[in-house]
Amino acid sequence: MAASALAEGADVDVTRPPRPSVLWTIALVGGAAAAGSYALTLAGDDEHAPHLHAGLVGWITLSYVLCGLVAWWRRPDSRFGPLMVVAGFAPFVSRLRVVDADVPHTIGVALRLLPVVLFLHVFLAYPSGRLERRFERALVAAAYSAVLGFSLLGLILGGSEGDSLITVVSQPGAADVVLGAQRVAIAALALTGFGVLVARMRFAERPLRRSPQLLVSTFVLALVTVSLGILVMTFHGPASEQFRWVAFGLIGVAPLLFLIGLLRARLARSAVGDLFVELRTDPAPADLKDALARALRDPSLTLVYWLPEFGTYADLDGRAVELPEHGLGHGVTLIDRNGMRVAALLHDPALHDEPELLDAVTAAAGIALENGRLHAELKARLEELSGSRARIVDAGQEERKRLERNLHDGAQQRLIALSLELTLLEERLQADPDARTRLDQARREIATSLEELRDVAHGIHPAVVSGHGLEIALEQLAARAPVPVRLSVEVEGRLPERLEVAAFYLVSEGLANIGKHARATSATIDVARETGQIIVEVVDDGIGGADTERGSGLRGLADRVEALEGRLRVWSPRGGGTRLRAEIPCAP
Repeated sequence: MAASALAEGADVDVTRPPRPSVLWTIALVGGAAAAGSYALTLAGDDEHAPHLHAGLVGWITLSYVLCGLVAWWRRPDSRFGPLMVVAGFAPFVSRLRVVDADVPHTIGVALRLLPVVLFLHVFLAYPSGRLERRFERALVAAAYSAVLGFSLLGLILGGSEGDSLITVVSQPGAADVVLGAQRVAIAALALTGFGVLVARMRFAERPLRRSPQLLVSTFVLALVTVSLGILVMTFHGPASEQFRWVAFGLIGVAPLLFLIGLLRARLARSAVGDLFVELRTDPAPADLKDALARALRDPSLTLVYWLPEFGTYADLDGRAVELPEHGLGHGVTLIDRNGMRVAALLHDPALHDEPELLDAVTAAAGIALENGRLHAELKARLEELSGSRARIVDAGQEERKRLERNLHDGAQQRLIALSLELTLLEERLQADPDARTRLDQARREIATSLEELRDVAHGIHPAVVSGHGLEIALEQLAARAPVPVRLSVEVEGRLPERLEVAAFYLVSEGLANIGKHARATSATIDVARETGQIIVEVVDDGIGGADTERGSGLRGLADRVEALEGRLRVWSPRGGGTRLRAEIPCAP
């Protein structure tokens, strides 16, 4: 079996991992940058607990660089690892502003708020490393523009941190206004990113796995805390230092959660062994989905099967399913067996960071997936058969209506016209008693034929149902019944014609059987709508013993009811009468 993963928003072509020498070099540089961040922060920090502040900055630098390298090595085709590495170096670049040399000082001042924007970029790009939606790309681009644009303008005007290489005029007041506007803009953009993440979590169609959900929640808290800290600092609030420590703590703990998720992914491969044990019991298709969800640690997982005859994917009930389109935040893994498509997994996109686990799980479930596909195909065939039966009933009903109209408008009208002609002819033959007798007999034969023809037309299609509704039609049947009938119709308004016709024929056939076989003295007819169903019952007090397997009447009624996805049941104990009950689904 081969499992091919389609990562939404990520490249599907495999990229080779970076060489170990490159990773070790970046790791050493990252360690040096972490030490430099600590030293520069300690040198330039005049607030309380400088060692705590410097330690948090150094930890953020080191943790993001190292965790980014691990992610880059584990998933080289994802941008998330390199993006984490770049974000890890940002605090060191920002701390260069405390250096006395002009070039590093200018770079550090210009990129003072770059770490905030890079962390915003990392949080929004999780897990693929790409910004999936146009709004997110515009948001991050605006944040980078705010960092560079406002900073360059502030440097040109000079500022409270001294002149730089690009200072043109010394206007510290104007520069402070520009930098204050920059902080407000960055805070607003970070709060917008907070809203994007909250909306992504809340409106996701399926819940995230536990580890990614905790990580994204940390991103959310970090963004809102950073935003509030910047705003408090901008307006000289007394609690800005505490906000900064909380924000640094949340930003620093995110790589740990990410690393724990990677470790859990490695340990989770042991779950494949448990999956093998479960599959030995030949689980039902419905249980297979739960077993795969446990093995992949993804309660949101959905399993669909490829039906080549229908050219679509379907769930276990045989209903067609469309795979999610690009950029909708879903992960898709296509599963093949012996070169043939079998199924697809819809899952948390973070699972694409664990391709080995996906391959192992889908390979283990190969035979069971094939059984599930056959089950889904059978369900789809049953769905198609049910629809086909309903279409046949509808087509037959339309043909019956056409025949009824032809009989009514054709043969019946001609017989009526012939009867009128005979009446006119009788008036001309007043003097011939024998001719008048023959004409009277012919008119009676025509009347009998007309009545029989009307009965035939009524049996082909009960026009009274179409014209006046089920209740009126049943009242006419009850009036002509061979025994007294108590009729109860508790249905408001008109029903779909196919349901009314089915109910009419059920009552008509039931009354006919009562007249022919039941030896009953009375009958009861009840029609009601209950919990999305139409219930039709015909009960008599006759001798019972009706055989549902003999004759075509009850079998034909059962076929008609089942074609409407209903059920017909018959109780007919000897000496206890007969009860017909049809339950037909009816949308409210």
